Amino acid sequence: MLLTISPHTTYSWRVRFRRIGVVLAAGLVVLPSPTRTESNGGVRVLPLGDSITDGFTEPGGYRTPLWQRLSGREVDFVGSTSSSPAGLGDHDHEGHPGWRVDQLDAGIVTWIRLARPRTVLLHAGTNDLNQNHDVATTPARLGALIDRIRSLAPLAEVFVAQITPIPDDAVLEGRVRAFNAALPAVVAQRGPRTHLVDMHSGFAAADLEDGVHPTSAGYAKMADRWAAALESVPDSLTPLLAPPADAPAVRTCDGSPRQRFSFSPNGSVVAESGGCLDAVSRFADCGGMGDQCWSVR
Repeated sequence: MLLTISPHTTYSWRVRFRRIGVVLAAGLVVLPSPTRTESNGGVRVLPLGDSITDGFTEPGGYRTPLWQRLSGREVDFVGSTSSSPAGLGDHDHEGHPGWRVDQLDAGIVTWIRLARPRTVLLHAGTNDLNQNHDVATTPARLGALIDRIRSLAPLAEVFVAQITPIPDDAVLEGRVRAFNAALPAVVAQRGPRTHLVDMHSGFAAADLEDGVHPTSAGYAKMADRWAAALESVPDSLTPLLAPPADAPAVRTCDGSPRQRFSFSPNGSVVAESGGCLDAVSRFADCGGMGDQCWSVR
C-alpha cells in the first residue's frame, strides 16, 4: 500500500502507547509497548553503565544526588532495571554491575528502543580495564557503542564520562589515565550532540569506598559533574516538542524514494529509502515499538 499525502487529504497521526493491542481503522494492530511505572512524562534521561551507574556500595549511586540536584525540572530516569534507595524519586536506569563495554553494546539496541532517551549519561570502561579485557581497544569499542546509540537515537544528547580513578592500584590507574586520554578524540568524532564529561580529576582516594566504587561523597561529586554538563547543554533537559533546526525539511514532491512511504502490517510507516517514522526522532531504525505504530484517520 503506497501512502501519498497531498494538500487535499487530511490524516491524523496518533501514536498508540498501550499495554494491549488496539485494532486500527485500517485493520492493523498496534503492538504492545513497554510502560515505565515511574514515568512522569518528563525529559527522558538514560543512566547507562556498570556498577557505578547502578550504585554499588551506595544504593542509587550518583543517581540519587543527581535527581535531587535536578529537583524542579521534569526529568524522567529511564531504563530496563530499577533500584529503590531512599531519596531517589525515580529508580529506572541501565546500570549493570560487572559489565564491560562489549556487554553493554550487546544490549543497547533493545534498551534504546525501549527507553527512547532524550539524553544519555554513559560511564563505561572500568570493567574492561579491571578485567584486563582487550584494554587497548576499549576506547574504540566505546566509540562503536556511542555510534550505535547515535544511530538509534540521532537527536539524543549523549554525555560520555572520563571514568573515575583507581588510585590504589598503579597499574589500573595507568590504564584509566590512558583510556581517559583517548576519550576527547573519541567524543569529538561523534558530532555536536556527543559531549565529554570529566569524572576523573578532583577525585581522591577518600572519595572511593573500595578503591573503585565511589563513597556517597564521591557519588555526589559525580552528580555535580553530570548536572553541570546537562545544564551547559540546555537541549538535554528540553523535550523534543518540534523538529530541531537540522531536521529534514518539508520539500516539493519529486517522487523520489525518500518521499515514498508504505504501511507495514505492524502499523509502521516505512520510507522506501529505509527507516520507520518515529515519534521522537523522525526516521529511525525500524523496531516495531509503540512510538513507530500509526493509524490513518
